[in-house]
Amino acid sequence: MRRLNPPGKTGVETMPSPALHRRQFLRAVGVAGASVGLGASPQTARPGAAVDRVNVGVIGVGGRGAVNLAGVAAVDGVNIVALCDVDEEALAKAAAKFPKAAIEHDFRKLLERKEVEAVVISTPDHTHAPAAALALRQGKHVYVEKPLTHSVYEARVLTELAAQSRCATQMGNQHHSSETYRRAVEWVQAGVIGPVRQVHAWTNRPIWPQGIDRPAETPPVPRHVHWDLWLGPAPERPYHPAYHPFRWRGWWDFGTGALGDMGCHILDPIVWALHLSAPTEVEAESSGLHPETAPKWSVIRWTFPARRLQGRPSPQDQLPPVQLTWYDGGKLPPKDLFEGVKIPGNGSLLIGDKGKLLLPHGGGPLQLLPQAQFAGFQAPAPFLPRSPGHYREWIEACKGGKPAGSHFGYAGPLTEIVLLGNVALRTGRKILWDSAALKALHCPEADRFLRREYRKGWTL
Repeated sequence: MRRLNPPGKTGVETMPSPALHRRQFLRAVGVAGASVGLGASPQTARPGAAVDRVNVGVIGVGGRGAVNLAGVAAVDGVNIVALCDVDEEALAKAAAKFPKAAIEHDFRKLLERKEVEAVVISTPDHTHAPAAALALRQGKHVYVEKPLTHSVYEARVLTELAAQSRCATQMGNQHHSSETYRRAVEWVQAGVIGPVRQVHAWTNRPIWPQGIDRPAETPPVPRHVHWDLWLGPAPERPYHPAYHPFRWRGWWDFGTGALGDMGCHILDPIVWALHLSAPTEVEAESSGLHPETAPKWSVIRWTFPARRLQGRPSPQDQLPPVQLTWYDGGKLPPKDLFEGVKIPGNGSLLIGDKGKLLLPHGGGPLQLLPQAQFAGFQAPAPFLPRSPGHYREWIEACKGGKPAGSHFGYAGPLTEIVLLGNVALRTGRKILWDSAALKALHCPEADRFLRREYRKGWTL
């Protein structure tokens, strides 16, 4: 198997590059070979002749799962052969649309099915990695809704497993396949706003409760919910509607807060355009630390080192250090940065030596600022490959085509960057990050936020 690039060696060299001490980690996850960095190309889909039809199993069919099920099923050559959900009401709705599909409540049972060649995982964050890791070890292609994992360690494991398995992978940060994101990346890499040293990104999340205590009431589990399976690897606790079906996102045992929910979307074009790899420092401030839930608001800052490009499309061969700041819960960048332009609810602002690029997330055109400075702007010619659609990319990769754009070799390290923000948030300390060792230096309290313990009976 071809060896893949370690972090910081992905066609972009950080200066200085840390020594890599990987044996201990690789022994821990049972994976041979080097790790994958941002932008590294994964192995092609499973060896062999291209196929015309892919048998797909879907784990999680309510909420985002229903959207992903419909999106994948609409791609030519997809045969939905199995459906899984711990909520029998959501499962019944999906089964009515795909009456020939097998039905399961436990994803482990679905993954035992030999007819399942590829799997779509749209469960709460805490079960993403256990399901995906099991699928990859069984040689099944995998699509996982964002964020890829619940912890930094899990992201590293899935990156390694994907490289070893040679299966087709894709994370569900759907805008990675959009024309807007591609044009933004092309404009930045073509030097339209000059070298970028500062970036601001924000979201209107959370739109669910955060900064709250665990409910004291213990209502009975609804008859249609398999609560023990919903908990999965998370610590046991009584059922409460504060968790299922939607508001789990703010609870640390199950979700990853506003940052985890939206970071893999909004930070994606920033990481992509600027060739960002692992940060050197991460620090955070918030409405206050809480043991159960993410804070009501947070502001998080990552520091990325200078990068030296190797054959990438850019007018310069060295990129400067970058300070990236994230805002949620009603916090926003200083208004004067926007030159009088309305701030969208979700988006980012990249500040270069020659100007600024405002990139709304989820709708709206790209805007160059100051507007007067860019009057008569002629956009550079497109140079990135265009996507046939986020789901279709993955299905084509499953059939033996080229890798999907947000394959785990890219999505895993992106998720690490995002979730490191939560580590800084939960420790309340600046994180000095050693990516090669997967370690926050001089901060032993970070270890339990980098890697979590699983409840008995559940493994990664």
